[in-house]
Amino acid sequence: MNDLPNLDPALLAPPDLDRLEPATRATHKPRILLLYGSLRERSFSRFLTCEAARLLEYLGAEARIFDPRDLPLPDGAPVDQPKVAELRELSAWSEGQVWTSPERHGAMTGIMKAQIDWIPLTIGAVRPTQGKTLAVMQVSGGSQSFNAVNQLRVLGRWMRMVTIPNQSSVAKAYEQFDEAGRMKPSSYYERVVDVMEELVKFTLLTRDRSDYLTSRYSERKESADKLAARVSLKNI
Repeated sequence: MNDLPNLDPALLAPPDLDRLEPATRATHKPRILLLYGSLRERSFSRFLTCEAARLLEYLGAEARIFDPRDLPLPDGAPVDQPKVAELRELSAWSEGQVWTSPERHGAMTGIMKAQIDWIPLTIGAVRPTQGKTLAVMQVSGGSQSFNAVNQLRVLGRWMRMVTIPNQSSVAKAYEQFDEAGRMKPSSYYERVVDVMEELVKFTLLTRDRSDYLTSRYSERKESADKLAARVSLKNI
């Protein structure tokens, strides 16, 4: 079982339980960024996002909502465009995120996807979203569906985020909010409470351990190979 000729044992050890216990613990409130995928005046994804933000604040987190109005299409502006810069700064600030999209034509909206596409997967050697927690939710005009949340999960995995197991899908959203945009009591509301509670717990659990949890053998090996190549060049 120890015959692993392709493995560099110097770069891979069994997980260290001591390293899973952080030397220091952050004391600030968990930082959560919330994105929603509609520009309508009566936007149910925005209403659901605001409801989620209220719950996050109640649970002890700091919640910030990004307004996607005036965000240009991906690649349609430089990264220092004000709305793009605001979104990227909020993403960097966050330790967890909530993505909420309407389902339109069986998929997330373009407004939702554009926001995610503006968040960089890498900046130099840094992966800005790696290890951050993520909760996904959707609203539907008809019967309950999971197309949008399933797509959001794929994107979260692509962005190397820790997407929590729970999720929310609100069917017939026009029936679930009052005229002021507040969510009515229902099993849908209770599921949103469950999701936000789980997100805060996962964020507290992972934020001080993220570097160790996301340290990968392949990336350590690549760094070691590059270092060896530099040392070899210096000796020529």
